[in-house]
Amino acid sequence: MDARTLILSTPAILFGLSFHEFMHAYVAYKLGDPTAKLAGRLTLNPLKHLDLIGTFALFFFRIGWAKPVPINPYNFTDIKKGVILTSLAGPFANFLSAMVFGILYRVINPSSLFLDLLLRSFIIYNLILAFFNLLPIPPLDGSKIFMYILPYKYREHYMEVESYGFYILIGLIFLGSLTGIPILWKVILPFINFFYQIFTGTGI
Repeated sequence: MDARTLILSTPAILFGLSFHEFMHAYVAYKLGDPTAKLAGRLTLNPLKHLDLIGTFALFFFRIGWAKPVPINPYNFTDIKKGVILTSLAGPFANFLSAMVFGILYRVINPSSLFLDLLLRSFIIYNLILAFFNLLPIPPLDGSKIFMYILPYKYREHYMEVESYGFYILIGLIFLGSLTGIPILWKVILPFINFFYQIFTGTGI
């Protein structure tokens, strides 16, 4: 990654990760679970949310994550609804952010190359965080959503995979890097391309 890309990527990544985790904590709190708030995660301070490996992966592989926000589902009146809404909050926040930055991009129509690339960076990294985190691989948000929409008889078997999910995720990222076949990118890229085109009016 060259110096210009690093400079442009850093604010977008820090914002995207922080807002993502803040919204998890906020929605959980509003639904009756103060666990994240008590853990100091109801904040936009990126230092409270950054995961070393996940942030590294986002900078160098353009897919990554932050530290999961702790929740206690038993504090929710409706556990299934609480977990699903809390899990969706982060990706939805990133998607909404990408849309807002896209509107800003179209309104400003930046003539400055720096501002053009900066706004595009905010759009693309928020889209990456939105769709990557919806993958049903633990510990990503999509795994929690998927688990609670599974029929109950299959849920226990899926939970058994959860302890290996992180290693599966890391393995897929590095395997894609080594082989030149980015499996995870192939899944999420069509969605990123589609909405990036809608939000900016241009391709990536």
